[in-house]
Amino acid sequence: MNLNLKEIPRLESITKEAFIKHYFKPQKPVVIERFIEDWPAYSKWNFDYIKSVAGEKIVPLYDDRPVDYKEGFNEPHAKMKMSDYIDLLQTKPTKYRIFLWNILKEVPELQADYEYPDFGLKLMKRLPMLFFGGKDSYTFMHYDIDLANIFHFHFEGQKQIILFDQDQTKYLYKIPYSLITREDIDFSNPNLEAWPALQKAEGYITSLKHGEVLYMPEGYWHYMRYITPGFSMSLRAIARNPKNLSRAISNIFVMRHFDNLMRRMKGQKWIDWKNEKAVVRTQAVYKNL
Repeated sequence: MNLNLKEIPRLESITKEAFIKHYFKPQKPVVIERFIEDWPAYSKWNFDYIKSVAGEKIVPLYDDRPVDYKEGFNEPHAKMKMSDYIDLLQTKPTKYRIFLWNILKEVPELQADYEYPDFGLKLMKRLPMLFFGGKDSYTFMHYDIDLANIFHFHFEGQKQIILFDQDQTKYLYKIPYSLITREDIDFSNPNLEAWPALQKAEGYITSLKHGEVLYMPEGYWHYMRYITPGFSMSLRAIARNPKNLSRAISNIFVMRHFDNLMRRMKGQKWIDWKNEKAVVRTQAVYKNL
């Protein structure tokens, strides 16, 4: 049995007014296929170009190892020159990924290659982020700490994305005091005997190709797997829903600091407790259905 997923709607292009009415206000995802063909990035951005402008940069790398209590929030697992990392991506599969790599800070000249599109939302222009991954590398199912509206522009290769809105959290085995689900769930091929509550979750799926942009509404859970090596850029707009905005503030200023404190105090026992609690809470919901 597979997850209960429906394809995300796809459009060639869209006006600001239509986007606000049909996707932002109802908080529904959409893929826009031909929105950035006039950007220089559409024709320029590939691995060779990134290597030419950022090859000497040292980049933080992450893989799919479970969270370790000794590691801080979003602490990288390794570092490497960008040119070496791209060579690795192009020669063999690797689990190493780059995420939240700030173009503005690291390679300002890349800003000349794209625009801040007018979707009717005020985009945070100080936070254009790049994400890279090798074939079959993936992110754990998670949502972003600020619960932002996200526009995810994909370049090079192909990427599969699975989304759930926050209403589905009760079925996803969410880890307490965290932004992720159980790390041992393979959302591309889940074992529904081990994780039966997932059968009740209703989500979305799509596959992005070069030049396509995905809108992810506020606080949406997302799992991303690189079908082939590739990279993407995210632009974000602050959460508008007061409930989401207050949760974002709490996540940033309270939750993550509390979690780091408990890791230091309790060590691996804290991680184990959270993993167990995720199962207990989710199974309780499932049994009561």
